[in-house]
Amino acid sequence: MSAVAFFFYLFSAVMIASAFMVIMAKNPVHSVLFLILAFVNAAGLFILLGAEFLALILVVVYVGAVAVLFLFVVMMLDVDFAELKQGFQRNLPIGATIGGIVLVELVFCVGAWSVGGAAAQATTPAPPGLSNTAALGRVLYTQYLYLFEAAGFILLVAMIGAIVLTLRHKQGVRRQSIELQNERTVKSAVELKKQPSRAGV
Repeated sequence: MSAVAFFFYLFSAVMIASAFMVIMAKNPVHSVLFLILAFVNAAGLFILLGAEFLALILVVVYVGAVAVLFLFVVMMLDVDFAELKQGFQRNLPIGATIGGIVLVELVFCVGAWSVGGAAAQATTPAPPGLSNTAALGRVLYTQYLYLFEAAGFILLVAMIGAIVLTLRHKQGVRRQSIELQNERTVKSAVELKKQPSRAGV
């Protein structure tokens, strides 16, 4: 067995086991940690396939942002998971139906990919002399530049909208005023009082 095959089976086995533990773990914090482990092993598989850009994006975006955000939300919010699990039996038929449909679609996709010979007809991911990341950057910033900028603008609008919708001003809370702080002088900010000796404060 070659080194590539060994690492492929290693990453695949750990990723499948960790994905299974994401569903089966009773503690939601443990589920998020197993999800991070699954992402890291998926990044290893992408590196074996020569898609180092996808591996980097998977680690930086999903592990470094999304999964850690999930972990913080689960740990900071006082969520009653026992109450959430009470409706599991009621929603089990719907969930099983949707899972079966997704499984059938995946089987059809894999079958069409293997039977149709699409895997053999796949072109080289990068032109000669260019790495995968350089070729992807050239395509994004030339052919799909406007679509790439539009996607970034949509994400920016979504972020601003989420901040505006969740921002709440509480009454009676003292807030910082930059203008008043800049206008302060030594005379208005400091008050000197001479206290007699042994008189206390």
